[in-house]
Parts: sequence; structure tokens; C-alpha cells
Amino acid sequence: MSRPYKVPVSTLVVVYTRALEVLLIERADRPGFWQSVTGSQDAGESLRETAAREVAEETGIDAAGHELVDWHVTNVYEIFAVWRHRYAPGVTHNTEHVFGLRLPDRVPVRLAPGEHLRYRWLPWREAAGEVFSWSNRQAILMLPDKDAEAAPTAP
Repeated sequence: MSRPYKVPVSTLVVVYTRALEVLLIERADRPGFWQSVTGSQDAGESLRETAAREVAEETGIDAAGHELVDWHVTNVYEIFAVWRHRYAPGVTHNTEHVFGLRLPDRVPVRLAPGEHLRYRWLPWREAAGEVFSWSNRQAILMLPDKDAEAAPTAP
């Protein structure tokens, strides 16, 4: 039985700590390609559900216990040719929705076997320089402002 084509709608989730350390994961199918959590939406799923599911699948982190925030940032980009076979014929672009997942501190990470090789926590500026995707880099560079918007205000 053939797998259904991926939906060309995805989420990118910047997982980070209060100290603005960013979790990066290395792709198993492309060693040296570091990224934040990302994945395609499943049929019938909200974007928030997609973000939470992908975080759990790729890192073992339960987003429900933390602050998962829709940053209301959308990117449209051309799908890399090497991954285009995963989509229906003629699909060349993906629409990505950016979320942030704020953790109090670093937490244990359980990588998806076969999907990612390693993980690391890096200061946000350094993390932005390590990711291969322009949209991921842009999201990480927005982190200080987006975190300040999401942080609770003191009484």
C-alpha cells in the first residue's frame, strides 16, 4: 500500500528555554542539516495540534505542559527537490506556520529513531547560524521579540 502524499502545509516550532537557548536537531537523512522541530499537517488537524504532535514525535517533549504559542508568522517556500517526491505531482511549494515552545529550562530529549541523529541546545544567535533553512534562521532571529510578547507581565 502506498503512503498518502504529504500535505504542503507545515509547522516550524522553535523550542527554547527562558535563557533563550534553542533546541536544534540533526536530520538523519541529511547529516549536518540542523533544524528546529518541523513537520507536515495531517488531515483534520489544527496547526496547533500539528505543532504539538511534531514536538512529541521528534523530541519526546509534551507541549501541553509548556507554553506553545502561535507566532502568527507564515512562510511560503519552494520544497527542496530531494523531498518533492513526498508530495502530490505538481506540488512545488509549502506553507509553513511558525510556533514557539517556551520551556523553563532544558529538558530531556528523546529523538525519533531514524529521523534525527543528534540534538543540542545553543544560544539563540548561535542556533540561527547553524540551521540550513532560511525560514528557520528567520524564526530564531525573531525569538527575543516573540518571547517578550509571550512572557507574562508582572503585576
